[in-house]
Amino acid sequence: MQYPIYTVDAFTDHVFGGNPAAVCPLDKWLPTKTMQQLANENNLSETAFFVKREDGSYDIRWFTPELEIDLAGHPTLATAFVVFNELGHPSDTVTFHSKSGVLTVVKKDDLLEMNFPARMPLPCTPPQELLNGFSIAPKTVLRSRDYFLVYETQEQIEKLEADFMQLNKVETMGIIVTAKGDEADFVSRFFVPNSVIGEDPVTGSAHATLIPYWAKELDKTTLTAVQLSARKGHLWCASKNERVTIAGKAVLYMKGNYFLINN
Repeated sequence: MQYPIYTVDAFTDHVFGGNPAAVCPLDKWLPTKTMQQLANENNLSETAFFVKREDGSYDIRWFTPELEIDLAGHPTLATAFVVFNELGHPSDTVTFHSKSGVLTVVKKDDLLEMNFPARMPLPCTPPQELLNGFSIAPKTVLRSRDYFLVYETQEQIEKLEADFMQLNKVETMGIIVTAKGDEADFVSRFFVPNSVIGEDPVTGSAHATLIPYWAKELDKTTLTAVQLSARKGHLWCASKNERVTIAGKAVLYMKGNYFLINN
């Protein structure tokens, strides 16, 4: 059997920027083990699989090379890009059903705007390995799904070095580091302990936590953001009470087929 696959660079307007995601349309779900093997074979931070419902919406699932996760931003943006531009979706809104509930993506000119549940970070007691894992000490440590480290300046975020010998001892999906931006409203980076990912180029799901935090800190409901990885990502954000919107651009890098033989 052969199945279509796309690679899309999300949160960027050019190839080799933003965060690449593999996008895999399906007529029906493959076995979970097979989807996990495919994500491992793709070796990108996430691979998205999606199946169309009779009403025109989609079920979506996301896999890192190691495990299935409950919420992922850039592969959702990438999947919406494929739905709009490659699959002939008839409207400017696409609806996805996920383990984190209903997610919508709206096409607004060259921006794709996702609507996600907000995850406000809360005070926590950080493990010593987390604090030992970075070259600069944060001023505040909070947590939602991920640990959330707040710094004084963008320069600190840019210069920050991670020690994965320490961070791999921390039990968490990911670690967000963030500060007020020099030009954007806020900047961030995202680290993934115990993973082949290491540092994720652009992380949409992290902004479900970043947006409510910075909206409160800056007393703003609309914000701009930059994720300061080597590939760099640009995001347009808004806080909407219990929800957030995260918008970005995307470009197609590759499309083709994968083959499952004797599987």
